Amino acid sequence: MKIVVTKEIKDEDKRVAITPDTVKTLVKAGFDVMIENGAGSESFISDEQYVKAGANIVSGAADLLTQADVLLKVNPPSLKEIDSLKSGCVVISFLYAFNNKDIVDALVRKNISAFSMDAVPRTTKAQRMDALSSQASLGGYKAVMMGANALGKIFPLMMTAAGTITPAKTLIFGAGVAGLQALATAKRLGSVVEVTDIRPGTKEEVESIGGRFLQVEGDDSVKVEGGYVKEVSEEYLRKQKEMINKHVADADLVITTAAVLGRKSPVLISAEMVETMKTGAVIVDLAAESGGNCALTQVGKTIIHNGVTIIGERNLPGLLPQNSSEMYSRNISTLFLYLADNEGFKWDLQDEITKGCLITHKGEIVHEATKTLFNT
Repeated sequence: MKIVVTKEIKDEDKRVAITPDTVKTLVKAGFDVMIENGAGSESFISDEQYVKAGANIVSGAADLLTQADVLLKVNPPSLKEIDSLKSGCVVISFLYAFNNKDIVDALVRKNISAFSMDAVPRTTKAQRMDALSSQASLGGYKAVMMGANALGKIFPLMMTAAGTITPAKTLIFGAGVAGLQALATAKRLGSVVEVTDIRPGTKEEVESIGGRFLQVEGDDSVKVEGGYVKEVSEEYLRKQKEMINKHVADADLVITTAAVLGRKSPVLISAEMVETMKTGAVIVDLAAESGGNCALTQVGKTIIHNGVTIIGERNLPGLLPQNSSEMYSRNISTLFLYLADNEGFKWDLQDEITKGCLITHKGEIVHEATKTLFNT
């Protein structure tokens, strides 16, 4: 099988799907690896490094895509890329099928089997394939760095001859992978950190890292699936906003990470709440691309509203392309080598991992959740 990797084209993403170390593994396993020239340049990987690892470098993506038996990507393939692929090809990438019906429909029409990295089951068995977690961890780290850079004060307590500087206060919405990494990073920098999350079991994790957990009593409307909140009532969100309102007003840095599977992200910080914040405070909204947790977030932009800086960067892991590519490469290669060997794909549709992340196959949608959503 010919494995093809092209340069990412979405929003100037600097990541690349595989690194030279992964190329060595795939070549050793008996696969031909073909990479578009310059595909890894923005992740600080030269064509020469890929060649040394055993890959073939090809100029331009158009001809390369027509040769692919397997296309490995970070972002979902574009409609133009799908059109260039041959029938029966396999694509493995982030797909976000719930939000990309046109892409899923194109994959079905072209008879392309697509595995989605964001649909890999979040189980112990699939842990090394969990690209959502690896990228979210880097996003949580980068959120604190961006917040610290935009903040007009230092994070730690500092006692000087000129007086004592009190530590900055950080408030984090969400104790998932990104939130916990943000908590750990902010604590290392000396900030006092508070965290709020509606999922059961997160309090222990937060407190074990040194954060203060802000808790709202849950109700039966809170549904969690695969580590993400699938459903939550408006009443619960109202109570949460009331509880954290004063904490938002007192925070120097607020980081939001709340995502709802397949839906627009909930608005946790209203425009009115922003008005109560300190002049010079900063909000970093990790959910910007899926609608934003702050009502005033502008996707891909940093704005200042009433003295509060609101950062709506859409792709924080992409700002750390060297590390994010290394981690993603391990994730996607582990999944690929689980699904296939040099004789072909196993197509074990009863296997938990295969069934969990296979979206399209043999000209139809086979992923039950995606099929149900598109038919409603």
